[in-house]
Amino acid sequence: MAKSTGAKTVIAKTPEANLLSFFGGKLTFDVQERLRLEIRENNFDFNDDNDALTDDGWLLQRFRIGVLIKPVSWLKIYAQGQDSREIDSDRPDFPGQLGAEGDDTFDLRQAYVEIGDPKLFPLSLKVGRQILSYGDERLIGAFDWNNIARTFDAAKLRFEQPGWWVEGFASTVVAPVRGSFNKSDVFDEDDIAASDTVFYGLYASTAAIPFQFTDFYALGLSSEQETDTLPTTARDTHFATFGLRMKSKPGAFAPLPADPTPDGKSMADGKLAPAALLKRPAVGFDYTFEAALQTGEVRGLDLTAFAAHLDVGYTFDSSWRPRVALGYSFASGDGDPFDGDIETFQNLFPTNHKFYGQADFFSWQNIHDLELDLKISPIRSLTLRADFHAFFLATTDDVWYRANGSTAVRPLNAAARNADSFCGAEIDILATWAVTRNVSLEAGYSHFFAGPYLEDTGASSDADFGYVQATISF
Repeated sequence: MAKSTGAKTVIAKTPEANLLSFFGGKLTFDVQERLRLEIRENNFDFNDDNDALTDDGWLLQRFRIGVLIKPVSWLKIYAQGQDSREIDSDRPDFPGQLGAEGDDTFDLRQAYVEIGDPKLFPLSLKVGRQILSYGDERLIGAFDWNNIARTFDAAKLRFEQPGWWVEGFASTVVAPVRGSFNKSDVFDEDDIAASDTVFYGLYASTAAIPFQFTDFYALGLSSEQETDTLPTTARDTHFATFGLRMKSKPGAFAPLPADPTPDGKSMADGKLAPAALLKRPAVGFDYTFEAALQTGEVRGLDLTAFAAHLDVGYTFDSSWRPRVALGYSFASGDGDPFDGDIETFQNLFPTNHKFYGQADFFSWQNIHDLELDLKISPIRSLTLRADFHAFFLATTDDVWYRANGSTAVRPLNAAARNADSFCGAEIDILATWAVTRNVSLEAGYSHFFAGPYLEDTGASSDADFGYVQATISF
């Protein structure tokens, strides 16, 4: 079908048929194979003189297969298995040890039932093992960069109307365990060290402001460590996170031509249509703002913490679609480790790889991150990106937290508390190529320039990270 947009006619493509879909979409399979070769140097000790187990290269392999049964529009039954391997690595093949992604042989990644169709009724329910992803995933995400990724055993209720929606959920995160069926805390009755962590909340989004999406959320996390070695007051973690996110709609600030066609008219499917109905191109000004406040208690300590992010970008209306953006991220740290309170922002369940450097040295905790991003697309299927970060600790009375939000780069001792707050700078270069509808290639290189904080606390060699990745999806 041909349709005119402005002065030129575009031939609308018929969507390609899904070769793994049968019976009119009532039965659909999906398959994905991903391979990633990584090389890391000094990523953990920042020490050229030490040949650590983590100074190595390895191959990460991940295979997924899923099946969706949809007998009617308001009922979906989905299951997905996943097999993840870390090949030829000196690191332990156990997830999380020395930063390893490890082996997690064929396991259940997702299994849920979803009841509801917003076209028929605004309320829907989704119960079972599933992905939780909200906003840009700064607080809640699938963490799909990781070879095992993240899912939850959860129940989620959604109410949807034109222009807005709200979801309420209760969940427990699934923990990957090599050689065992992956379980979440609530259902892991055999693990005496389980913390019985429950994560729940409300998340709402609206397009009431025409040029942006506006999200509001209230999240809660409760956990009690099951151990006799800690007093009851030191076990409790119960805190809330209240947040606001505002993100401009793609192309919301792109100017429309005053005269889109030679005769001042536009055409849509052979009929006259006002120029205002033409789709705005994804160029011009864009922005994202998010802020979150936390209050409650963590391991028996009173919590008050805050985090915020702002980025502003501009995409130029030229064939390569160049974009330049400036960003700033802040998250509070604990200014006094001995006062019985805690001010460290709790990063919850994010996808940090997307935000604070590709090398994964930082999380949204105790941080100032100044960022400059440059992006171009020489052809439609190829994107080239260069990002620059300058990282500072919000306070040296708290540690430098890695991307997992729990591991400290250096211990909190006298040298660290008196160190310079500048951790260092990182430059990331990334290329992504959508070779076909089903095949994509990706490559990246990151160099971290060690800063005074590392010099003041120990070894301070620069660090490097590089990777190439191929993904095949059907």
